[in-house]
This record gives sequence, structure tokens and C-alpha cells, in this order.
Amino acid sequence: VAAQNCRKRKQNAILNLEEDICNLQTQKETLKKEHSQCSQSISQIKQKLNNLYYDIFSRLRDDQGNPVNPHQYVIHCSSNGSVFIIPKHL
Repeated sequence: VAAQNCRKRKQNAILNLEEDICNLQTQKETLKKEHSQCSQSISQIKQKLNNLYYDIFSRLRDDQGNPVNPHQYVIHCSSNGSVFIIPKHL
């Protein structure tokens, strides 16, 4: 009887572990899909930000009326909400 109970407990433990594995595999797949969606969203946001950045620079002019080169300058936003255009080398 003791051996039967031991085998039964072992079998129950195995079944519980197999169920845990299935649950974890399902959770893993869900997290993979979520990660993929997040990565795609980040890529889209980066592209939109890049487009906005170049759109802003296409409208900016220096003191002589020449376009500001986005390869030489960067947009800097301070904590108080002020926006500056500063040279990249600073």
C-alpha cells in the first residue's frame, strides 16, 4: 500500500509538472507575441519621430535664411519645456 501511495504521489507530481510545462509554454508564446508587437510599435514610433525630426529641420532657417542642416545640429528639449537647436559637437 505504501509503495502504491508513493507511485501515485509520483505520478501526480509528474502530471502537475507536465501541466506546469504546458502553462509555461503557453505563457512563453503569449509573451513572444507581446514582445513582437512591442518591438513593432517601437519601430513605428522611432520612424514617426525621425520623420518629425526631419520635418522640423526642413522648416528651420538660420539667420541668413538658409536651411538648418540636421546632420550638424540637434534639437534639445530642456526640463522646463524650452526647445533649442544646438550644434552636434557641443
